[in-house]
Amino acid sequence: MQFGADSGIWKGAFTVNIGMSWGSSSYYPYEFTGAADELLAARKTAWIGVNLNVSPVYDITGPEAVKFLNYVCVNRDYAKLKVGGSRHAIMCNDKGLMLADGVILKADENRFRTYWMAPVIDYYVKSLGYDVQGVYIPDEYFFQIDGPKSLEILEKATQTDLHDLKFGQNKKVKIEGTDMIVYRLGMSGALAYEVHGAAKDAEIAYAAIRKTGEEFGAKMLGTKNYCVNHTQAGYPNQHIHYQYPYFSSGEGLANFPGMEQMRHTYVGSCADNEENYFVTPFDVGWGYLINFDHDFIGKEALQKLAENPPRVPVTLEWDADDVADIYASQFRGQGTQPYERIDSPMDWGEPWHVLLGPNPLRNDKVLVDGKFIGVSAGRINDYYHQRVISLGFIDKEYAMKGNDVIIIWGTPGKPQKEVRAKIARFPYYDGEYRNETFDVEKIPHPKF
Repeated sequence: MQFGADSGIWKGAFTVNIGMSWGSSSYYPYEFTGAADELLAARKTAWIGVNLNVSPVYDITGPEAVKFLNYVCVNRDYAKLKVGGSRHAIMCNDKGLMLADGVILKADENRFRTYWMAPVIDYYVKSLGYDVQGVYIPDEYFFQIDGPKSLEILEKATQTDLHDLKFGQNKKVKIEGTDMIVYRLGMSGALAYEVHGAAKDAEIAYAAIRKTGEEFGAKMLGTKNYCVNHTQAGYPNQHIHYQYPYFSSGEGLANFPGMEQMRHTYVGSCADNEENYFVTPFDVGWGYLINFDHDFIGKEALQKLAENPPRVPVTLEWDADDVADIYASQFRGQGTQPYERIDSPMDWGEPWHVLLGPNPLRNDKVLVDGKFIGVSAGRINDYYHQRVISLGFIDKEYAMKGNDVIIIWGTPGKPQKEVRAKIARFPYYDGEYRNETFDVEKIPHPKF
């Protein structure tokens, strides 16, 4: 997909160029109206985002497609997935550490479309010897509409009643005479939808959705602010909250084409051990996705972990005075060395996208009485709840709501600060419009 910097599609935004190995170089909006304004839209009206156009889309075909997916993924039998159905897929290495996660859609018999499973799944296609073929799909657009008004916006833009879509389901529609698939999915935690279509129709679809969205008070979401919602919504996410052990899972994967651009530098107090950035499905709350009725990579290690999973996900509320002290340390004069900066809305990489190179990935140690009990990841300014929060993957014995913990802010070798924090609800955003549970019948059906 190629959106030019001078394209009218990005009116009102500063743009940045993002080039990915699986698609063409494209320009994306950095910011429109500011972090707070853009992000609060998901709670009040909606935001419209295009940032997932950088997603690696990869098709798998062949007579052994199901057999292959069953072996590389931890999920239930892919033969049971119906055409048009989709699944949150996870791949692990032989230690049970997550190696990739994303969505797999059954496009038709023996053809599966994957999102964010490559380049790892491409490596397995080329190295395991199954009768399957794989190919990157660079010509698909991928937009998101998140917030209470998202259903009404899409129904008016497509002139289609979409009330029948349950969470995770999809439907083929038309928009301005072009084909589009609508999924009831999103990353804000609120009622939300994803839309997919052919790249040649991207500007037509985007213009129609944006025009309609503005009628409902929607805001455009810039790349700078995209990942803030993931922490608030309780959706742990690759390259934001954790990294995959690409480079410690065998030389074949580590040296596979396209893998080098997935490398991060590690910052935060966890940076003394790269394993602090790796997770199992249990750590992030996805153990329920594992099905042990077949053989797959990592099965033995995951079976042992399933007997007594050590860590669970929580939300951490940071003490406001301690955060303020970190921020104020920048202004105490040349005689003091400031703490690492905390004035960005999030800690997920600078300056605009974590996949542009070896960008910083921050995890910080969580302690109780001096004992290391887990990690803090994805620190954000939560403009809706007016808190600083992060996700924590911590030992389950300490994971009771209201418990006090200490977060160590500061990469080893730099000044470090003990930040007081409390265990809070997970997910942190659990309002009326929570996408998994919201009854869209509370919204009037469209009248065309």
